[in-house]
Amino acid sequence: MRIKHLFIGLGLCCSVALSSCEEVIEVEPEFQRDADFLFNNLDDYEFALTGAYARFRNVAYFGSGAQTTGTWSQLPDMMSDNLVQTSEDLANWSNQTNWVYTSDEDDVAQAWLAAYSVITQSNIVLRNIDNFASENPGRVNRLKGQALAIRAMAHFDLLRYWAVSYDRNSNELGVPYIESVDPEAKPARETVQENYNKIFRDLEEAETLLGDVDRAVNTSNRAFIDQIVVKAILARVNLYAKNYDAAETYATQVIDARPLATRAQFPGVWTDATYAGVIWSINFNAGEGSASSGTFNGPSNRNRFRPSEELLAEYNANDIRTTAYFGTRNLSGSPRTVMTKFLSRGTASDNLVDWKVFRTAEMYLIRAEARAMKSTPDLLGAIADLHTLRAARIEGYNPLLNTPVGLQATLDAIALERRKELIGEGHRFFDLKRTTRTIEREDCGTTATNCSLAPTAREWAWPIPQGEIDANPTLESQQTTGY
Repeated sequence: MRIKHLFIGLGLCCSVALSSCEEVIEVEPEFQRDADFLFNNLDDYEFALTGAYARFRNVAYFGSGAQTTGTWSQLPDMMSDNLVQTSEDLANWSNQTNWVYTSDEDDVAQAWLAAYSVITQSNIVLRNIDNFASENPGRVNRLKGQALAIRAMAHFDLLRYWAVSYDRNSNELGVPYIESVDPEAKPARETVQENYNKIFRDLEEAETLLGDVDRAVNTSNRAFIDQIVVKAILARVNLYAKNYDAAETYATQVIDARPLATRAQFPGVWTDATYAGVIWSINFNAGEGSASSGTFNGPSNRNRFRPSEELLAEYNANDIRTTAYFGTRNLSGSPRTVMTKFLSRGTASDNLVDWKVFRTAEMYLIRAEARAMKSTPDLLGAIADLHTLRAARIEGYNPLLNTPVGLQATLDAIALERRKELIGEGHRFFDLKRTTRTIEREDCGTTATNCSLAPTAREWAWPIPQGEIDANPTLESQQTTGY
């Protein structure tokens, strides 16, 4: 398996003083150790865990670079109907945005390796850490809980792209679930059901462990996975798995712990001036490929992907998201609306902001959908969540004029609010996939070659990279259907 060639980076952690936060992960793998290296003390495990967080900043995970876009940050919006490719784009991601990728697609392979790199690093943290439990049980719980949650989330992210079905008990193929450091292993794809079993097992153990730790995991900037973050992950995973009661329960617990950002606070969330309503964020540092890296708003002469006109029409002047998310730039001699949601922390227009992996707003939307989709629907509760979120975003919002009638109207309203609130945050393609909807690009632009993707199309699930199959013959008979 190609992932056996991944080196284990131990990231060294230090703190940097910023006006808006106290603890910024400023890490890079400072040196490499092979898979046979064993740790002698808990400091070694601490450094290795920091390295796992650093790997989320990989350009093929949440980061971005000149040739590679963030697979779980930018790409889901680019592959959907939220963003439109422009003539200023260099066509680096045309295969993905036009759904013409194949098993030898380099960006697909990079995404696969980026996620398994995170998983490998988390497994390094987990290996033999229980041997130190008697020495410092609270610290072991803190380190082990974070590593388990990281491992579970990375596997879930892989499942989102590579699985045909998200059903909790589906026998469709999922992904290999890697639980140990074994360079010679040639694991097979497990079923979606088996993947979920292990994802929930890891997350539930992490939730328990992180309830009994030696010190607080987070202080100000929400850079690490604490128990509240695990509950947020569980809310999202349960929504995908259609465990609606559990999704509602976990979302409620997170909402109670992390209130929504107010209208006054909301613009500052996108300049890292406040972490109001932020549950977990990936810290980016100067000189790194940041979470948007110019794809959305672009450098001074380029706007690679613009927000769709159809979606822009859904916002109004009283909506704080209109100015917090979008702006006007003079590009190629003409003013144009671009997404400035990730523009900068200050005035540099360098796209250097922290990536918000989970926000409280998503929890309201998860709870609203879960309430509507339960075996005994709670439409009043679902609509109340919609009203709460909208009132926090729209000045003078009037619930009486904006109340959907009936189940389908409520679900449609929730889906629209997810688009408006979470644009550019890596959700739209997966939302359309999990609700078996067709992608219909009303605003398809002038460069796209495909503007519609049917719910039965093979392209909703990615192929296993050919290089992975070549290295691991076990996967040869398990290629995604249609490739």
